Amino acid sequence: EPKPGAELVNRLRMHLSRLIMAALPGDAGAFASGAMTGDRSGISQETVEALRDSNLAHLLAISGMNMAFLTGFVFLFMRYGLALVPPLALRINTKKLAAVVAFGVALFYLLLSGYNVATERAFLMVSVMLGAVLLDRRALSLRSVALAGCVLLLWQPESLTEPGFQLSFAATLALIASYGALEGQVLRERLPRWVIPAFTLVLSSVVAGLATAPFAAAHFNRFIDYGLVANLLTVPVMSVLMAAGAMAALLAPFGLALPALWLMELAARWILFVAHWIAGLEGAVTPIPAPGPWVMPLITLARCWLVLMRGRAQPWAALPLVAGFGLWALAERPVLLVSSDGRLVGLMGPKGRALSVKSGAGFTAANWLEKDCDLASREAAFQRPGFAGPRTAREFTLAPKGAGKPLRGLALSGEAVDLGAACSKADLVIYSGWAAAPLPEGCMLIDATLLRQTGALALWQDSAGWAFQPAARTARIWMGAQPAPALPRPGIWPADPAMAGLQRQ
Repeated sequence: EPKPGAELVNRLRMHLSRLIMAALPGDAGAFASGAMTGDRSGISQETVEALRDSNLAHLLAISGMNMAFLTGFVFLFMRYGLALVPPLALRINTKKLAAVVAFGVALFYLLLSGYNVATERAFLMVSVMLGAVLLDRRALSLRSVALAGCVLLLWQPESLTEPGFQLSFAATLALIASYGALEGQVLRERLPRWVIPAFTLVLSSVVAGLATAPFAAAHFNRFIDYGLVANLLTVPVMSVLMAAGAMAALLAPFGLALPALWLMELAARWILFVAHWIAGLEGAVTPIPAPGPWVMPLITLARCWLVLMRGRAQPWAALPLVAGFGLWALAERPVLLVSSDGRLVGLMGPKGRALSVKSGAGFTAANWLEKDCDLASREAAFQRPGFAGPRTAREFTLAPKGAGKPLRGLALSGEAVDLGAACSKADLVIYSGWAAAPLPEGCMLIDATLLRQTGALALWQDSAGWAFQPAARTARIWMGAQPAPALPRPGIWPADPAMAGLQRQ
C-alpha cells in the first residue's frame, strides 16, 4: 500500500525531473535530476559504471552527504539572510528559525526522493542535528550520532546489516571524532586562514575514505584505487550543484532559474568528466575477496574502541584491527558452490572458479565471481577447465589437498534423469529437480528438496575432509539454538539429522 500522498509527490518528482532534463540535456541533466529528485532513469549505463568504478556512485544515493549539503545551504542562507534584516535579527533567534526552515526543506527533500531508505536514514540524522540546535545543544557530537543510530535501529532493525547504514555511520563517527581532536581554535592558531578550507576538505575526504573502505570492500568486493582523488575533485563541486539546485527551485517561479541551472550543468559535467577519467585509468579497480565471518566484527570493534576510549587504552584498538585484517588476508573461498535452485555449480580451480553452465542465474554467477576476487566475465568463467559433458550432465572432480581419494561429482538437470545410474557413476550428485525414487545405498545427493530447506550450498575442505554448509545462514533469536547444518563428509559420514535428506537409502 503506497504511503499517504505518495502518488501526488511522485507526480511532482517526475515533473521536476523532466524539467531539469529538458533544461540540461544529456547525462549532465540526468545526473543533476538524479541528485535532486532521485530519478536516475535517464543516466546511461556507461555513466553508471563509471561512477561506480570511480567511487562516486554515492553522489547519487541521496544519502547523508546530499541531505547535509542541501540543509546546510538552506540553514546558512536563512541565517545570514535574516542577519541582514536588523529588526528581525535583534528580536528573534535567527539560528533556531533557520533550523526550522532547514528541517522543512529536509522533509520536502525526503518526500521528493521517493522515501528511499538512504534518504530516510539521512533525514533522521539531520533531524537529530537540527533538534539539537533548537534545544541549544551541540549538533555535531558523538551523542547525536548515537541517538540517531538508536532511533534508526528501533525503527528499522534490519538496517544494521545494510551497506548504507554501516558506511554512513562509519564515516560520520570518524569525521566527528577527528574534528573533535582538531578543534577550530587549534587550526586557526597553526594554519593560515586561507589554508583551513583546503585542509578541511582533504582531511574529511581522507578520514571518510579510510573509515568506509573496509565496509565498502566487504560488501562490494572491490577497492577503488583512485577513489580519494575522485572525491577530492568532485565533493566540493557536488555542494555547488546542490546549492544551485536549491536556488533554481527558489527562482523558477519568477523565471530567473537559468543562471542556477547553468551552474548545475557545469557542476554535473565536471563530476561526470572526473568519473569517466578516473574509471578509465589502468588499475582503477582492485578486486577484494569476501571476508570471513569474524573479520568485520573485529574491525568494527577496533573502530568503536578507537573512537570511545581515551588515554592509554586507546592504542589497544590496534589488536582487533590487526586481527581482523589478518583473518581477511587468510580468508579462503569455498571449493564448490551450488545455487539455490541447483542449476548452477561453481568449481574453484587453478585459474579461478569455473561455472557449469553458460547462461542462467546471472546475478548468482556475478556474485560468486565478485566474492572470489575475480574480474572474469561469465563467458570466461564458463570456458575454464573443470567441467565436462553436456549441459544436462556436467561431470567434475574434487581433488583433496593432501592424501585421499578424489571426489567425483555430477551436476544434473532436466526431467528424464536416471539418478540410480548417476549414483553409481559419481560420489556426489547435484540434481536441480526432486528425487522421488529410492536411491542406492551410500548415494550422496543434493536435490531441490534439500536446497529448498538450506538455500545455496558451499563445499569447504579442512583438515577433517570435505564439508558442505549453507552459503548464507541467518539465525533468528526466536528460533532458539539450532546447530548449523553440515553435509556428511565423504569417507566419514557422521549422522546429522539436520541433513537427513542428503543421503537417501
